[in-house]
Amino acid sequence: MKRYRGYRLTLGWQIMIGLVLGIILGVVFYQNKTAITAMQNIGNMFINLIQMIVLPIVVSCLTVGIANMGDIKKLGRIGGKTLIYFELMTTVAIILGLVVANVFHPGDFINIHQLHSQDISQYVSTAKTAKAHSGIWATLVGIIPTNFFNALSTGDMMPVIFFSVFFGLGTAAIGEQGKIIIDFLKAVSEVMFKVTNWVMHAAPIGVCALIGVTVAQMGLSALAPLGYFIFLAYATMAVFILVVMGIVGRLFGLNIFTLLKVIRDEVVLAFSTASSEAALPRIIDKMDKFGVSQGIVSFVIPTGYTFNLDGSAIYQSLAALFLAQAYHIHLSIGQQITLLVVLMITSKGMAGVPGASFVVLLATISTIGVPMSGLTFIAGIDRLVDMGRTAVNVVGNSLASVVIAKSESEFNEKQSTEYAATFDKPKTSPAER
Repeated sequence: MKRYRGYRLTLGWQIMIGLVLGIILGVVFYQNKTAITAMQNIGNMFINLIQMIVLPIVVSCLTVGIANMGDIKKLGRIGGKTLIYFELMTTVAIILGLVVANVFHPGDFINIHQLHSQDISQYVSTAKTAKAHSGIWATLVGIIPTNFFNALSTGDMMPVIFFSVFFGLGTAAIGEQGKIIIDFLKAVSEVMFKVTNWVMHAAPIGVCALIGVTVAQMGLSALAPLGYFIFLAYATMAVFILVVMGIVGRLFGLNIFTLLKVIRDEVVLAFSTASSEAALPRIIDKMDKFGVSQGIVSFVIPTGYTFNLDGSAIYQSLAALFLAQAYHIHLSIGQQITLLVVLMITSKGMAGVPGASFVVLLATISTIGVPMSGLTFIAGIDRLVDMGRTAVNVVGNSLASVVIAKSESEFNEKQSTEYAATFDKPKTSPAER
């Protein structure tokens, strides 16, 4: 890429260009099976590259961070704070979605029978499998791995985190003998972050392919009938970030716009790919450089990947009421409170499955009397809304790491200020950040 006055496009701008080109390609190759197959495979290759580096980074960073922490009581305190914070923020997100749906009534503006239905068989099968393994006890039992290497091979995040925490504590417990393990895993994390920088060079191409296949399959015309719902979902997510997260950040001495400035490239990446995994390695690295202690950032962010899905919570509550309104089903306050409780439970039990937000809706709408067939009418836009909710999830997990670090007095204010200031200067390469 040619420089212009010594300046190169940042990763965020490169991804945005890829996004625009993807939309154009999607329009040009609408319903072209050959082009769709090619773009789908290119997009999958990029996502596979990301998944290849996520777990090695989580294992190495988390083990080293916990080993340096070395205090099981402190770890228990941090873990308790983290889970309470996640639950509070998720609850607020669900309530916000319910309030917006009750105020603006998006379902009243469409005729559900004039919408085009989509095939949701893949989600139904996933929902049946997930439901069989959902619930509090199933979730708790599933966290403990019977085979760590099997958890690694399947990409099951929580068992990997569980093992890494205990491995880190064990490493700290053996003292000097454990130093060789720490040094080795530090080297592993550095290598994987270097690989991450290489992989990110392919991000614009991956984004272009992923967006292209979505538009080519769906077509822009499919957005028109559900345009108001899509707009309302994005507006609600923006309010959650700027107002709710802004207030939380202010309470802990953090300007939300400073955080957004630091992680803007990762937010754009998560938005474009609709994958939290795509941004996970760089978010861990950036929050560490932003002043959050390694132990906290390595624990909070991967855990949030499963338990702190604020964007998904907003969408689930908003979509549930949207469908109820479209079918002219009136929900009392009591029924909406029941919906709130059900969403709080099901979102935690199914957070790690593919298409989690849609799967949660499948498991939830029956409790409010909405036919399952109603989901076939919004399945086509799920990918589009998923982009927004994924971006919210990434911002929420980044904020969570800062909040927990500040509550433990393990946030380096000077380092944070200096690192944030580097984003006010033009960079010659995205890798410099």
